[in-house]
Amino acid sequence: MAQNDTVERILHSATILFAERGFAETSLRTITGMADVNLAAVNYHFGSKKELIQAVFYRFMAPFCRELDKELDKLEKSCAEGESPAVEDLLTCIFNTLLVATEEIHEDPQIFMRLLSLAYTQSQEHLRHYIVATFGSTYSRCVGLIHKVCPELTTVEFYWRLYFMLGAAVFTLSSFDSIRAILNADYHEDTPMKSAIDMMIPPITGMLKSPNAK
Repeated sequence: MAQNDTVERILHSATILFAERGFAETSLRTITGMADVNLAAVNYHFGSKKELIQAVFYRFMAPFCRELDKELDKLEKSCAEGESPAVEDLLTCIFNTLLVATEEIHEDPQIFMRLLSLAYTQSQEHLRHYIVATFGSTYSRCVGLIHKVCPELTTVEFYWRLYFMLGAAVFTLSSFDSIRAILNADYHEDTPMKSAIDMMIPPITGMLKSPNAK
């Protein structure tokens, strides 16, 4: 088995199992069993479970952030001088890039969103530090562009609205197959993920920009 193939088997198996079971609940032996490699291979290529978790995120985040920076460059250049991209255009750019980046590594975008949710809901402080240290510049760029077009919001208001918006998006996309199945069963209709994302962007934009209740 070639070294690159071994690494890919381990990463793919870890991705699936972490998304299904969580980080703490997934043992390295379960991962090696699915990947059909021995435990020494994980230790050799990754060193520890924490480093394997970080590598799983790097596999998703590296192509996503690389493509997103390119797309944000194009979006900013398309704006008139002195103007910033609209929130709707920024969100469309982010989610379209998510679809492209996950396709590049042949993984389901739902899995990435489940992993992202787990990074916040499970005790993985090392992972949050790793993501900020490795991909923080792209995150800060996105948040800065969004905040720029919501100047009326205080820092605290913007923070919470950003996470309300992210929470809605992460829940919808990480649970997409289940939600889609309910639609099929109850209404005999179907919606591809790209169409669902297009429908999702206006309401989550409104979540960020709607006036405060007095």
